[in-house]
Amino acid sequence: MPMFIDVHTIEGGVSATDVAAAHQADLAIQGHHGVNYMRYWVDEEAGKIFCLVEAPDAEAAHRVHRDAHGLVADEIYLVSEHT
Repeated sequence: MPMFIDVHTIEGGVSATDVAAAHQADLAIQGHHGVNYMRYWVDEEAGKIFCLVEAPDAEAAHRVHRDAHGLVADEIYLVSEHT
């Protein structure tokens, strides 16, 4: 399945606690969209959130965020893993 990294920018910063709660909301509904949110990273001070997700397409990943909590990504990139 394709992998994507999405990027959120929250003006004024963001708390890791709030991001963790949003991630749990994503996990609760991701299966309905055929999506697997795998990991996320947070820069609290800069207000940046990065999510790694397996999804059939970018729109499916977007729908999970929209339906779970409304905090949709500003950007989303198709990525591939290289070791």
